[in-house]
Amino acid sequence: MGTQMISVAISWQIYELTKRPLDLGLIGLAQFLPIAGFSLIGGQVADRKDRRTILLFCYLLMALCAFTFFVLSYHGKMSTFLVYSLLFLTGTIRAFWGPANQSFLPLLVSNDFFPKAAAWNTSSWQLAMILGPSLGGVIYGMSGKPWLVHGTSFLMILGAFCSTYAIAQRTRKLEQSPLSWKTTLVGIRYVWSEKVILGANSLDLFAVLLGGVIALLPAYASDILKVGPLGYGLLKSSQGIGATVSGVVLGLRPIERNIGVKLFGAVIGFGLFTILFGISKNFYLSFICLMLLGGLDMISVVARHSISQLRTPHEMRGRVSAVTIVFISASNELGEFESGITAQWFGLVPAVIVGGVGTCVITLLWIYLFPELRRLDRFVEKEYVSER
Repeated sequence: MGTQMISVAISWQIYELTKRPLDLGLIGLAQFLPIAGFSLIGGQVADRKDRRTILLFCYLLMALCAFTFFVLSYHGKMSTFLVYSLLFLTGTIRAFWGPANQSFLPLLVSNDFFPKAAAWNTSSWQLAMILGPSLGGVIYGMSGKPWLVHGTSFLMILGAFCSTYAIAQRTRKLEQSPLSWKTTLVGIRYVWSEKVILGANSLDLFAVLLGGVIALLPAYASDILKVGPLGYGLLKSSQGIGATVSGVVLGLRPIERNIGVKLFGAVIGFGLFTILFGISKNFYLSFICLMLLGGLDMISVVARHSISQLRTPHEMRGRVSAVTIVFISASNELGEFESGITAQWFGLVPAVIVGGVGTCVITLLWIYLFPELRRLDRFVEKEYVSER
C-alpha cells in the first residue's frame, strides 16, 4: 500500500509540474534502468544470503526514500530532477528486493500448494493496489497536500518491515560455488533453455510493454475524463479490484489443466479491453475496462510465476527470478516510458489503441513461436532432486 500511494502522489505531482505525458513515461524509465542493470547481481545475492534479511534491509531503504519524498513535498522543494533521482534509487533497491521476494514464497510452502499460495500471495499485492491508490487519491484530493500521502507511505513501509521480521521460513540449501560471471549468468542460460519459461515471461514482456495504460492515467483523468486526483486514485485502484477478485477465485479454484491455452486467452483479452479503454470517454466504462484488465492480468501473473518457480531448482530460483524481474520491469516500467513517448507523439487515445492492437498481435505470434507453451497442460508438480 505504501509504495502504491507513493506512485499515485509522484505521478500526479510530476504531471502538475510539467503537463507532459512524456514525463510520466520517464518515471518508468528512471526505475527500469537500475532494475535492468542490477537485478542479476540481486539474484546472486538472493541465492547466497538469507532472503528474509535481504527483504528487511530493502524495506528500511524504501522507508528512507518515502521519508525523503515527505520532507521534499512538505518544504515545497520537489523537482523533476530530485524525483527521478529518488526513483532511480528505489529502482536499485527493487533490483535486490525483487529476486529475494519472488523466490521467498517457496520457503514458506511446498510445491504441491504453490499455485494456490501464489494466487493468494498475488491477491494480497493486488488488494494493496486497490487500497493504496484509493487512499492516496482521497488524501491528496481532499487535502491537496502530497506530503500527507508520503508520510502515510513511510509508516506503512515500516509496517512491512515489522511484518516481514515476524515471518518464519524453512531452511534450504544456498548456492556454494564461487562467485563468477558463470554463476551470475546461469539464470539467463536456464531461462533460455526452458522454452516454456521463456515463452511465458517474454509474452508478458511484450504484451504489457505495448498494452500498458497505467502510466497515462493521470493525463486521462485530468484531460479526457476530467475527474481530478480522486478519480485518478479510483481509476488506478480499479485494475487492482479486478485482479483481487480474480486472485480469490484462483486461490479457491486454481488453474490445473490447459494452462497454456488459458494464459494466451487471458493476454488476448487484456489487449482487447485495452483497446476499449482507449476508445472510452466515460468514467464508469473506463473503470470497468481497467477492472477487467486487472482480472485477466492476474491469470497471466499467477500462471507465469508458478511456471517459473516450479520448473526451477531451489538453489537457482534467485537468479532465475532476477531474469524474470527484468522481464517484468521491462514490461511495466519500460512500458510506462513507451506509453509516454507514443502519447507525446501521437496523442493519448491513439497511443492506447495502438498498444492494445500490438498486444493482440504479439499474442498470436507467440502462439506460433512457442508451441510448448501453447500445449502446456499442467504445472510441474514434482519436487526437484536438489530439494529432497
